Amino acid sequence: MDLVADPAIVHLAQLIAGDASLLFVTGAGISADSGLPTYRGVGGLYDDAHTPDGIAIEDALSGPMFQRDPGLTWRYIAQIEQACRGAQPNVAHRVIASLERRLSRVVVLTQNVDGLHARAGSRELIAIHGDIHRLQCTRCDWRQRVSDYAGLAPLPRCPACDAVIRPGVVLFGEQLPTRETERLQAELELGFDAVVSVGTSSGFPYIAAPVQFTNAGGGVSFEINPGESAVSRLVSRRIRQGAAAAFSALEQHLNPS
Repeated sequence: MDLVADPAIVHLAQLIAGDASLLFVTGAGISADSGLPTYRGVGGLYDDAHTPDGIAIEDALSGPMFQRDPGLTWRYIAQIEQACRGAQPNVAHRVIASLERRLSRVVVLTQNVDGLHARAGSRELIAIHGDIHRLQCTRCDWRQRVSDYAGLAPLPRCPACDAVIRPGVVLFGEQLPTRETERLQAELELGFDAVVSVGTSSGFPYIAAPVQFTNAGGGVSFEINPGESAVSRLVSRRIRQGAAAAFSALEQHLNPS
């Protein structure tokens, strides 16, 4: 199918032309075309049920495990960061960032911790699971952003107080950050003309909720996803393609040569 002629793409382009307010909800699929693996939105490295340490990756990357054995959790966090190292924003990230400059109100809610939306230029960003490149001390107020983990020790420690540091990400079993959840709730209460779910299984209730809120408020909901998800039967329009292909088509429709 010619994606430029896809009725759902055309519909989304028409809403954009009318200065619609948009919420993009993104998951691992939007970064797949940047070369990032897509394991459950985290890192794509662990398709098997267990890690080489004989435990599930969800346990290795959990808050309780970090409390008991931070070195083990860091081992897998570092492997995920290495797999993501050098990735660049792709056309989907760039088009979303350009729409923020073009329209009156565009917000991005992302589960991804790769920081690619910010690097593409998105500023109205709710990174609900944090950013793997932000480090913070577990004891004091020390914070730092790093481009990669190349210079870190296997168990990094704070240069100010020597406590173990951690990435600013939500580990399995941890609560979501209050600031981000409150921002999301406030944005949903304002409402959106359209919500676009991109490359996510929408398995978490707070990721599926924007589609439900928008539908209930009379808005239009889209899904860009080659597979099925928890919101596939709820959305108004489906675009059964990968993110890069769909956004390339959208860009062509918005900016015909």
